Amino acid sequence: MALILGLPKGSLQDATFNMMRKAGFTLQVSSRSYIPSVDDPELQCRLIRAQEISRYVELGVLDAGITGYDWIYENGSDVVEVAELLYAKVGMKPVRWVVAVPNDSPIKSVQDLNGKRIATEAVGLTKRYLQKHKVQAEVEFSWGATEVKAPELVDAIVELTETGSSLRANNLRILDVVLESTTRFIANKKAWQDPAKRAKVEQIALLLAGALAAETRVLLKMNVPAAQLKAVVSKLPALHTPTVSPLNDTGWHAVESVVEERVVREIVPQLRKAGAEGIIELPLNKVVL
Repeated sequence: MALILGLPKGSLQDATFNMMRKAGFTLQVSSRSYIPSVDDPELQCRLIRAQEISRYVELGVLDAGITGYDWIYENGSDVVEVAELLYAKVGMKPVRWVVAVPNDSPIKSVQDLNGKRIATEAVGLTKRYLQKHKVQAEVEFSWGATEVKAPELVDAIVELTETGSSLRANNLRILDVVLESTTRFIANKKAWQDPAKRAKVEQIALLLAGALAAETRVLLKMNVPAAQLKAVVSKLPALHTPTVSPLNDTGWHAVESVVEERVVREIVPQLRKAGAEGIIELPLNKVVL
């Protein structure tokens, strides 16, 4: 048995390969190949555009895949959503499909799009959005470079953005958010009913979730005199409770805890003041919750 897994080619590729590596899978692919090698005999990978992965998973060409919710929605794919994986091209937040118009455009609201021309790669998503708002507009498929088409070729665009920097660089302003999307791990329904394939899918999902959980956490280790142990532990957040172990030196303990990286700069001075010594911060590959 080999599970055939679709991985997104393009903007999500590097982030996905990094997550897979942290999950424990080593992937290698040449610039001309769409079949990455992977150090797992139970897994075969295919590198495919994120826009197409959900269709191939639904058809059973792929057993499972990693793609955005936006493309599942766009394609109307009937698949099993195994897990939400909160990562994107450059960050750990959802991405957005937005309606954008030139900064000097008279279009101020969604209703002002009535009778206008809109360019987008996500035609189905855009048409459903307009229908929801009872707006009739011409929606045309964009083969790329969508940002540069307004205002000369179209009145507005619907485009994917993570930070908004590309829109601002092209003198565009966001009119409305059409859809927020996160990365999803999906499976074919027939493969999901196969015990061996489902077990493999669940293994990958667990490890990927662990890799993502580790992205925002670090391990803090320190030595603490017994007299200051209670004070130090009281200031130390943890997944459950900090781990405390006696050292060979009488009256000293080793304390360690997994904490959110964003709080480290605040609590380290407090821990030091409370009596902790030899404080070490270590990165993590996986945190399985």
